[in-house]
Amino acid sequence: MHILIVAPEQIPVPPVLGGSVEICIYSIARKLAKHHQVTVISRRHPAYSHATRRGSLTIMRVPAGSKSTYLKAVLSVINGKSFDWIQVDNRPQYASGIKKHFPNTPVSLFLHSLTFVKPPYASRATTSRHLLNVDWVIANSSSLTRELSALFPKQRHKIHTIHLGTDVSRFRPVSAKTKERLRKQYRLSKGFHVLYAGRLIKRKGIPLLIKAVHLARKEVPEVKLLIAGGEQHKGFTSNLRKYAARLGVPARFLGNIPHRSIHKVYGLADCFVCPSQGHEAFGLVNVEAMASGLPVIASANGGINEVIRDGRNGVLIQAYRSPRPFAESIVAVARRKDWASSLAKQARIDAENQFSWQATARSLADFYKFKLGARK
Repeated sequence: MHILIVAPEQIPVPPVLGGSVEICIYSIARKLAKHHQVTVISRRHPAYSHATRRGSLTIMRVPAGSKSTYLKAVLSVINGKSFDWIQVDNRPQYASGIKKHFPNTPVSLFLHSLTFVKPPYASRATTSRHLLNVDWVIANSSSLTRELSALFPKQRHKIHTIHLGTDVSRFRPVSAKTKERLRKQYRLSKGFHVLYAGRLIKRKGIPLLIKAVHLARKEVPEVKLLIAGGEQHKGFTSNLRKYAARLGVPARFLGNIPHRSIHKVYGLADCFVCPSQGHEAFGLVNVEAMASGLPVIASANGGINEVIRDGRNGVLIQAYRSPRPFAESIVAVARRKDWASSLAKQARIDAENQFSWQATARSLADFYKFKLGARK
């Protein structure tokens, strides 16, 4: 197959710093390109040439600007070309617009969240019109599939679930010696290090995690907090620092870590906590932590429930609006080392067997080939 993947206009592929959607696109495209011809269209960036070719993978980069400018630039590159399948990530209006120019080519919309299908980004009526035009909608979790089906019941027959993955060769457990070396490199003091990685925004629950660490330290004083990620709103990190200081929580803010280096940050930690308060469609960071051999404590929220199996490969917090159950789980992981180790080992196994990029790409290619066969 020749598969075209159209990325959103905001962040280049591969991302220079963060961008979970772009990480997914690049990772899936590389795996697909082992067996298929793949073309990715992304925005331009000074760090990259306008076109990159590696084997069967081609990345074309076009001017971004407004959404309409970007769509016109995409169409100028692809018009007159032939593709077996077109995938558009996270932009319903692009998928709909491209389908009008390629009426005989299957077009799928790969959604990574609900963000761009409802207000304030788009009205439900507008999104519904776009979904009417596309052939299929790929959702990254069954939770997202259910949410989309409830919002757009007339299009539920088009929605198909394919889980995301991670690079299990790069995200892997580190030895005690390597962990010690990494901690020296980052100048971390001794202690039990709890890691949060992700965007520093309100709905991710970071203040709640700071409070949870404060409570946990009453029983395990050596608990410390690592926070990796960049802020979207000026002053948010400063407020988090002040809150941690007020509670006496030793919190190290590592800033926005390029994804090419983020695996080292997982190597610093003793456990990973994902305290998301808003709907989490999938939660890519949890899979990265699992592959890194960390015990994961996470909100029983959205697609996280499909990744973390409570008591098997991590801990699911049902009452995730409260810091106390997070604190209790942090204490349990810190104290019950054999139990924590068994969670971490199973997490690694599950990441390898169920949540690798190879598995994601295989599921996606199988789905596309099946649907193409059904059209003949």
